[in-house]
Amino acid sequence: MRRTRLDNWICSVEGLSELSPQALSSLQLEKLNALLERERRRGGFYSSLPRRLDSLEQLSALPFTTPEQLAAHAGSMLLLSQADISRVISDRTSGTTGAPKRVFYTARDLEHTVGFFAAGIGEFVSGGDTVMVAMPFSGPFGLGELICLAVESLGAVPLRSGVGRSFAELCAELDSARPTAYIGMPVPLLALLRYYVNLYGRAPSLRHALVSGDACPPGVCAEIESLLGTRLFPHYGSREMCLGGAVTCPAHEGMHLRANHVIAEIVDPCGRPLPPGSRGELVITTLDMEALPLIRYRTGDVTRILPGPCPCGGVSPRLDRVSRLSGGESLMERLDSALFPLEYLLDYSARVSGDSLELRALTLDASVPGLAERAGALFPGHRLEIAASAPLPQTVLPPGKRRLTSI
Repeated sequence: MRRTRLDNWICSVEGLSELSPQALSSLQLEKLNALLERERRRGGFYSSLPRRLDSLEQLSALPFTTPEQLAAHAGSMLLLSQADISRVISDRTSGTTGAPKRVFYTARDLEHTVGFFAAGIGEFVSGGDTVMVAMPFSGPFGLGELICLAVESLGAVPLRSGVGRSFAELCAELDSARPTAYIGMPVPLLALLRYYVNLYGRAPSLRHALVSGDACPPGVCAEIESLLGTRLFPHYGSREMCLGGAVTCPAHEGMHLRANHVIAEIVDPCGRPLPPGSRGELVITTLDMEALPLIRYRTGDVTRILPGPCPCGGVSPRLDRVSRLSGGESLMERLDSALFPLEYLLDYSARVSGDSLELRALTLDASVPGLAERAGALFPGHRLEIAASAPLPQTVLPPGKRRLTSI
């Protein structure tokens, strides 16, 4: 199996003729020390940290950065003037009640992200392909726009589908443009595939998909792969790492990390480092972000670094499936994995109130066989309230990330 496009991209960006584990470690340490030197000269948030480390292992002795600190101190974390900033993302994340986080990017930061996206997308997209991009479009340098730039750099054609479109609109677009690949969140993709097959009596043109923007539990992943007839290409990213963090290679055994720009650690609930293969909270250090680099940032995401080499021959470390540390979001993933194997299900919302579980399901025919049994197995002792409806032509796909509501 050929080496990943990601490793080739890293070599191109960093001016390396070959990428090895030793060369990657040396590169990370060099960039980490350059970052510590920048922080000391800047005199900002991280200026009290050491000027230099002798090894990557010493990184674990530095203090963590928390989402609350990022929200409160983004200004002192910024290493450049506002005139050098090309994009600012300011938003509240799931469960946040305090000040919103602001993350800043330069043109170079965004250029690197486009190259990283292209490395991942290029594993299943070739020149001349049409790619349905079902991500938010928020103006210049937004996520949807950056993905489209990556698609165009491969000689392919982006189909700017966006989010919030109706089933009928998207099915018509699928039928007319006949894209071969999809980039978007997993549950909306599964709903769209099922709706299309039910409407037309045949499979759509889609054959490959990169899923991101939300967790993709095994039950959801298996259903999508069954309908596509191919393996999915999950992607992991966040605004804190300039939207792109890890992509899947043709071996489909984890997601290769953007290791020239990100160091990943896995820690236990007490913050102690865990070895490869152990599941815990993901902590990131963003090495080469010009505007707002982060050191030992606690993501609140749970994963593990897969041990051993990848069958693809790639050098970059691999992340396993990522889920949220939050109990509510973790339980929603388990619900998704249990309920979406029901072939009639397009979408549902879940709300827990005391000892009651309320489900509002969107189905192909307003029937719900098996729903109560599967939900009850995850919520033993709860009283179930289930309502179902079939979609009207104007019904839109579910926006945003999936959440379990508790009152």
